[in-house]
Amino acid sequence: MYEALKRRFAEEFGRPAAFIFSAPGRTELGGNHTDHQLGRVLAAAVSVDTTAAVVRSDSGTVRVLSEGYPLCTVALDDLDVRPEEAGTTAALIRGILAGIRERGASVPAFDAYVTSRVLPGSGLSSSAAFEVLIGTIANHLSGCGMTPLAVAQLGQWAENVYFGKPCGLMDQAASAIGGVITIDFANQAAPQVEHLDFDLAAVGHALCIIDSGADHAELTAEYAAIPGELAAVSRVFGQTHLRGVDEAAFYRRLPEVRAAAGDRAALRAIHIFEDNRRVTEQVRALKAGDFERFLYLAAASGRSSWMYLQNVIPAGSTRHQDLAVALALAEKLLDGRGASRVQGGGFAGTIQAFVPLDMLDGFREGIERVLGPGSCHVLNIRPEGGILVEEL
Repeated sequence: MYEALKRRFAEEFGRPAAFIFSAPGRTELGGNHTDHQLGRVLAAAVSVDTTAAVVRSDSGTVRVLSEGYPLCTVALDDLDVRPEEAGTTAALIRGILAGIRERGASVPAFDAYVTSRVLPGSGLSSSAAFEVLIGTIANHLSGCGMTPLAVAQLGQWAENVYFGKPCGLMDQAASAIGGVITIDFANQAAPQVEHLDFDLAAVGHALCIIDSGADHAELTAEYAAIPGELAAVSRVFGQTHLRGVDEAAFYRRLPEVRAAAGDRAALRAIHIFEDNRRVTEQVRALKAGDFERFLYLAAASGRSSWMYLQNVIPAGSTRHQDLAVALALAEKLLDGRGASRVQGGGFAGTIQAFVPLDMLDGFREGIERVLGPGSCHVLNIRPEGGILVEEL
């Protein structure tokens, strides 16, 4: 299965690989942007992954060659934050290695050749899959003994501190742990994670991820504005995150919130309050086998994201509203069945649809007629997270 990956490694590094590692992409099933507010999420690992062929090295460096990109080299004696590296692959690798060192482990030198089926901008979090992959490799080679959740936290820390993106933990946790999970982030140091036994095919539906055709490039400010505005709301109540704000108090003091943080921030807070509740209800519905209730809540989350969170159309964009068109098209094709919603960061990339199996062929054909061949991806839920696949 990994013969091409092994061959490419040998061609590039001049010796055989010793290990094969894999980390999956993820899809968010519930809780849109709730994670960075210490809220609740429902997420799943999916059947596309980022893989690496790896061998130990005595070079004192970590060298990572990702297919289609230049070689990235990080010296193990230089793991401090480099501001000029913000937003780069080197920053993520350096941050993860620094995190291993801070845990008291010997940071391993290694060479890796990386390929990915989690395409950048796909909405399946290629960055989290890469972070979990590098963290899983470093954890294994160093003997650090981190749990999957700790590997996820290491990836988030590297992205926050070294890469410079204020992301939450949902993406990394779903990729690192695998399967369907619900996470409560109330305790940042020890989030509560619960696995759910859920088979999508058994309830007669497929998971479709639909590429809107819009690129995430130049949208960093849009993403950063969401936690920034929610922080402004939280400060009205002397809190740092919305999880610490009482919802009833929020509505009592709504005029004050609007004056201090603005109307968009207030609407975004309303979404977070409501989506947190929806996650709890979604989990309850799945445990009870009430998939129709789950679908209703998934669709409600999507409407709330569009109306209140406002992460479907980038500010000021009129000519191109790709994600909105994809959502409207999916809703039309589903014709009252299944559900569709924005997932992840929003503004660009992909949407998610739960499609009845008897409608799948027509749904995919309808999507691809408008958005182009290959724009509708039918995925499965992957039970494993970041793993060592093979030791050669």
